[in-house]
Amino acid sequence: MTRAHSPAVSAARARRWGSFFYAEQVLRVMRGYGWSVFLYSVGQPVAYLFAMGVGLASLVDANADAVFGVSYLSFIAPALLVSAAVMTASGEFSYPIMDGFKWRRVFFGPHASPLVPQQIAAGHIMAGTLRFLLQSLIYFAVVALFGASPSGWGWLSALVATLAALSFGLPLMAYASSLTKDSGQFALVQRFIVMPLFLFSGTFFPLDSLPLAVRWIGWISPVWHGTELGRVLTYGLEEPPLLTLAHLVFLVATASAGWVLTRRQFAKRMGS
Repeated sequence: MTRAHSPAVSAARARRWGSFFYAEQVLRVMRGYGWSVFLYSVGQPVAYLFAMGVGLASLVDANADAVFGVSYLSFIAPALLVSAAVMTASGEFSYPIMDGFKWRRVFFGPHASPLVPQQIAAGHIMAGTLRFLLQSLIYFAVVALFGASPSGWGWLSALVATLAALSFGLPLMAYASSLTKDSGQFALVQRFIVMPLFLFSGTFFPLDSLPLAVRWIGWISPVWHGTELGRVLTYGLEEPPLLTLAHLVFLVATASAGWVLTRRQFAKRMGS
């Protein structure tokens, strides 16, 4: 017969492994609506890939080699992969954070245990990261089945999509954790940040083809930086090595800044 740990042992385990315990809790909650998560995270983007990559591509491919250097499907597939992950992050790191602090206050229960706010934040991020990675791997498998990733390094684009999701999602999580009232801020984020990033990040055509008045949106967009890295990996987009490095540095730097700000804001909101 198994015996429960003593309170002292349980507290010590929580202090050491609390982030993993909270991540497990978040994943168990996700499992309760797993089909909804799957259809939103994978089914909808795959349908979009089929519509744009197969339907529209049939009209574009007559001149695609001259414009894009590859088939139109190969050109947009990395962009749709990254965009899907970023859009999922925009949902995972917005309303659930408000829910944790204000509506159902689910963050405060674990905080009554030995878990500290930083562990709760880390656990939520770990669970979200696993969701983005699994989604991106499944999406890439579909992309590969369509023949849109001729390079052997293409599978790494799933990791890039996950990093891009964190690059956008963690600063958003820091912002969401600072809000004390829902006044439609997340709807504004979707309409005036997420959607422009999707449309003006070189998703459907090269960023250089845009006028300078809107091209700057791509320069500061995790979607563009992730998309360009994905194109390098999936079909060998030719670009200067320093630019490829700049894409990676941008994504890592913004994700790291969001991580630091999120930890600080969680500690502030929970009073420790």
